[in-house]
Amino acid sequence: MPALQKTCRVLRSDTRGHGLSAVFPGPYTIEQLARDVLAVLDELKINQVHFCGLSMGGLIGLWLGIYAPERVTRLVLCNSGAKIGAAEMWNARIAKVRAGGMAAIADSTIERWFSRDFIATCPQEIASVRKVLLETPPEGYSYCCEAVRDADLRQTASRVSAPTLVIAGTHDVATPPADGQFVAARIRGARYVEFNASHLSNIEAAGPFTSELVGFLTTS
Repeated sequence: MPALQKTCRVLRSDTRGHGLSAVFPGPYTIEQLARDVLAVLDELKINQVHFCGLSMGGLIGLWLGIYAPERVTRLVLCNSGAKIGAAEMWNARIAKVRAGGMAAIADSTIERWFSRDFIATCPQEIASVRKVLLETPPEGYSYCCEAVRDADLRQTASRVSAPTLVIAGTHDVATPPADGQFVAARIRGARYVEFNASHLSNIEAAGPFTSELVGFLTTS
């Protein structure tokens, strides 16, 4: 954030069902979550933005780039894809959360989000992420899992016209590099970069990630 705020006006919002945003009844869709972003921009009278999203946020950004291109000047899609994971995996995760709350998936999620080396050597960062995960409303999380499960933008990704940066993590099992490469190959002129990280590359490879992001957003 300090690096971004040197050159950008930054807007961050909690996704529907997460953080301090309300948990409205589900199911949710990626289109609905993307239209939430547009509603926030409309409320604040912001016509155009650079958009950066990671994982589910990347799917939201991809939808915006496809269906609301007039609102997006530059697009950054991090550790994401045009389709993420198989339905069976999402259904199993949803069932676990609804039966046992966020604690039921905390350990397995941390193992998917970070490499073993990072988990072993950066306990403070891991503890911080685990705290946020455990405080996420289970219903909101499961509704958003349904949104990701049902999203498939593979056939429409090529419609993105905004300058696009695609970031992937070499060790990401949730959205492998192939997912990012697929998207980058379909967006004309997209730049693809890969870091020595797992799913949350903005944390595990914070320095190079921030440098790449700021450079992309500020270079004419």
